[in-house]
Amino acid sequence: MKHPTPSKPYSEMTTAELRVATKEFDRPFIIDTFRPMTPAERARWNRVKRNRGRPRVGEGAEVVSVSIERGLLSKADKLAKKLKVSRAKLIAHGLENLLARVPKAKPSAKARRKAA
Repeated sequence: MKHPTPSKPYSEMTTAELRVATKEFDRPFIIDTFRPMTPAERARWNRVKRNRGRPRVGEGAEVVSVSIERGLLSKADKLAKKLKVSRAKLIAHGLENLLARVPKAKPSAKARRKAA
């Protein structure tokens, strides 16, 4: 049985309107009229109940504590504001650019011996 959506929120209803809107719950043993969810309803319920949180980017994020000189941090914050990105995103972009420019290091002799 599909329940009609109230025309306005319960908090804005008069006592008489509330009485009509909630009349079905005055019956005893109303739980006996419930049924198991259909697969479609279960999927919708799971989607709604899923823990949202922050979206995962790449391999996820790791919180790190880094010391940065105050003047440099102030300049970085101003640039981040100008570019309309977060401080973390600005630092991540800077690291990505630096890592892209630096040639990959060859493994040391010690590392090659361990691998063999």
